[in-house]
Amino acid sequence: MENSTEIVFVLQGLNETKSNKRTYFVVTFLVYLFTILVNLTLIVTIILEKTLHEPMLIFLCNLCVNGIFGASTFYPKILVDLSSDVSVISYEACLAQMCVIYSYVFCEYTTLAVMAYDRYVAICKPLNYHSIITPGKVGKMLLFTWLFSITESIIGMSLVARLPLCGFNIEKIYCINWAVVKLSCVDTTINHIYGYILMFSHISQAVLILVSYINIVKASVRSQEQRSKFMQTCLPHLISLTNFTIALVFDIMYARYGPTSRLQALRNFMSLEYLVVPPLLNPLIYGLKLNQIRRRILRHVKPDPGPLHLPSRFLSQVCPGSSRLCLYPNKPLLYSIYCCL
Repeated sequence: MENSTEIVFVLQGLNETKSNKRTYFVVTFLVYLFTILVNLTLIVTIILEKTLHEPMLIFLCNLCVNGIFGASTFYPKILVDLSSDVSVISYEACLAQMCVIYSYVFCEYTTLAVMAYDRYVAICKPLNYHSIITPGKVGKMLLFTWLFSITESIIGMSLVARLPLCGFNIEKIYCINWAVVKLSCVDTTINHIYGYILMFSHISQAVLILVSYINIVKASVRSQEQRSKFMQTCLPHLISLTNFTIALVFDIMYARYGPTSRLQALRNFMSLEYLVVPPLLNPLIYGLKLNQIRRRILRHVKPDPGPLHLPSRFLSQVCPGSSRLCLYPNKPLLYSIYCCL
């Protein structure tokens, strides 16, 4: 095709859902709203509470921002496709979606690697933690995470945009690099080389994470306090990391080497898993597991009603000489009497 910008791709991933599109639309819309809600709740809680301005929680906040970023790229398009008879996307929109989805994926994995380094320092070098993980270094790591991820994605998109194409059917629900490269009429060796460079880069991150956790586990075995810290902060991180890695590796390997003529439902599920589950799972497991976040959220949802002022006729028995008695919910009676004196 001479002019690639005139191409309209047909996304064939939803072909098997034609009879249930309305049901899928409602479920997808509700999941999208809930994803935005839980991520925004965690982000706002961390921003408003100064006591939560810790490096680990700032990285978690970045993870939630990236989750909203990725979800808002994927969900609106699939909702449009589920509400129409044909799933199509223009060439420019396909490249843009590809770039943003890969930015989300790279940023997610790089953030998880940074969080693993933070946990390694916190557990293995607790006395030097605040001298190593300074506010300036946190800012630099966040900036590196976004710039590195966006740069990787833009380079990949540019290498795809230069290719002349001889097809327009994409066997997925959304646009990815490899699905468009397979439609090319020319040699794609450069794209393959860049793909291997990306794989080496993020496998290196995986190795760093593995080494960090080997040292974390060794340190945790020696101390009850470190074991408690491991269960509080590292276990949710491991769940997020394992879930994201398995889904991503499966989708990449199947897209490159798997058969395209069968198992469409399984391919759809695994290609959606790393886009749908992490933005939904991360704020839930961290919000439930980390005590300081859970307490702050519950305090905003169910605020403390404050002291209850009882009439003075009740005071003669429990608080002589005082004009009022303050009863605090969830506080002992002696605490309430002491506050009144």
